[in-house]
Amino acid sequence: MFGLFKKFQTGLARTFSAIAAKTHGLFGGRKIDAASLGELEEALYTADFGVETTTEILAEIKTAFRNDPALQGRQAAEIGAAVLTRALAGSEGRLTAAATAPTVIALIGVNGSGKTTTTAKLGWRLKQEGKSVTLAACDTFRAAAVEQLKSWATRLELELVASKTGADAAAVAFDAMQAARARGRDYLIVDTAGRLHTKDNLMGELAKIRRVLQKTDPAAPHHAWLVVDGSLGSNSVEQARVFHKSFGLTGLVVTKLDGTSRGGAVVAIWRELKLPIYFTGLGEQPEDLQPFDAASYARAVFGLEDKLST
Repeated sequence: MFGLFKKFQTGLARTFSAIAAKTHGLFGGRKIDAASLGELEEALYTADFGVETTTEILAEIKTAFRNDPALQGRQAAEIGAAVLTRALAGSEGRLTAAATAPTVIALIGVNGSGKTTTTAKLGWRLKQEGKSVTLAACDTFRAAAVEQLKSWATRLELELVASKTGADAAAVAFDAMQAARARGRDYLIVDTAGRLHTKDNLMGELAKIRRVLQKTDPAAPHHAWLVVDGSLGSNSVEQARVFHKSFGLTGLVVTKLDGTSRGGAVVAIWRELKLPIYFTGLGEQPEDLQPFDAASYARAVFGLEDKLST
């Protein structure tokens, strides 16, 4: 757990730094006062925690402050982390294998969300756990996506089924499913297209991919995860609504948390959609795709150490 916490601490450094800057180092040992409470409220809104979560955090800190006028910023941080952990109860997705191999994971999301790199990183992670994996390059609309996934697959020594740009994405998915099953692979990870600006065509393509996968396994895809850019805040929630309605999502992967000061979007997305968060992107390297851990996230946001290390 300590190693996982360090990943969250590093990945959420920008979010914590932004909160610390707006509150003038409140969590470094300052005593709580009315001005610092106002600063904290502004900082939490700026970090995209939303009205509900910000209100809950401030309410509990204010109650503690009334009971103890000598309340320190560090104590307030502990309260904030506890509120976040409670708000995220039930949010941690845990990957389970299907009854019949391969377990099919479809990764869905708009262009630029980190979907293709997540496909490769997830494949690498499963491979490190001793699982056999096939990747399917089904974002055939975007030439860069196929080449990008090929590059990642070569670098990480992952098996890939791909075709040329413009090929029928569902045909690629079908071929990949047949290959994965014939070779006895544990997992098939399907990278799909993400051109939301042509929404009807995209949703039709996703539905076709589902149908061809189900020709081999009626339960496929066993997991349908939306990959969302964690820096987009409320826009991520709207994306999730659209895809959930059309495709039926089973979970989320939140990427690019290391590159934003708006890491509070994770909480807003969970509270709005109640879709479990399976993984978070906390950096550019394959090992930076980490299982979501609510307590590590909450403590890292407030600049606290891992409880297991204190």
